Amino acid sequence: MYEQNTPPDESAVQRQDAIDINDFVFAATGARVRRLTLPDGTHWFPAVDVATDLGYANTRDALRHAVSQKHTTSLGDLARTVDPVDGSCKIAGHRLKKHMKMVNLLGLVQLVNGCTKPEAEPFKNWVSEVIVTVQRDGSYSLEPAPVQPAPGGGTAYVMPQQVADAIVRLEERNVRADEMLLAFQEERGELLREISRSQGVIAAALQQIATALDRPAVGQRPAARAESTPQELLAAWKAKNLVVTEDIHAVAAYLAPALLRGGAQYRLEEIAARTGLAQARVHDCVRMLLKRGCMRQQGCTPEGAPVYVLP
Repeated sequence: MYEQNTPPDESAVQRQDAIDINDFVFAATGARVRRLTLPDGTHWFPAVDVATDLGYANTRDALRHAVSQKHTTSLGDLARTVDPVDGSCKIAGHRLKKHMKMVNLLGLVQLVNGCTKPEAEPFKNWVSEVIVTVQRDGSYSLEPAPVQPAPGGGTAYVMPQQVADAIVRLEERNVRADEMLLAFQEERGELLREISRSQGVIAAALQQIATALDRPAVGQRPAARAESTPQELLAAWKAKNLVVTEDIHAVAAYLAPALLRGGAQYRLEEIAARTGLAQARVHDCVRMLLKRGCMRQQGCTPEGAPVYVLP
């Protein structure tokens, strides 16, 4: 579980991040980091998660040398901020411990700037470009997305190209790792099949011996074959790290039932309307599902809607 959220506070002012926080942190650290979001919209991350993913040998030293004290706190203090009575219990339910050190988004960026992993360079370069732009022009702003969400959903922005490129490179790295893991699993599967065939030969020999001795042999019940469901399909994609962001998961969850029925025939605008995502974001998510082999396109309907099927 990569995201930990506290119950929403209806009295708090709702705030929408200009860049999806999961995408932002993934581009910065190269990993999915657990997150605690307070009712006021501020994000906090376990320092040990961030430091480990960035290659720091010692979390305490990393915080002391790289992070300003005002950008770190203990989880116990945050728990009391969320709920003075039983906040600690709620946090414990998220598999976080009260003594853990937490960093806010500024602290996370400071840890990134202090690390030496090559994967962090694109993000650090973007941060430097933002600073230079502010110094030169007095401000830095994102381009509004060409397709905006429904009224009342806030303004959507185009992700900076440097951040998008970093995400693509990291996802491609994960794909290569998945391919290596898949090859290993195939080799392991072949070995298990060979063992199974050997066990079948032994079982047949034992059956013959039992028949010759006029003794009943212990039979094996065939394993029940479960029907494939959309939830199982999504779980399989997630286990292989093919669904890496909430947006991709939302699009995949919408397409999965139709894919299992034989084919999904939806226009991008229809998916956008049902998922609440911007059409441009839906296009990116569908492209990633196709690229990762979760599905493939099999022509179009007479009306022009693309037809997606399982590979």
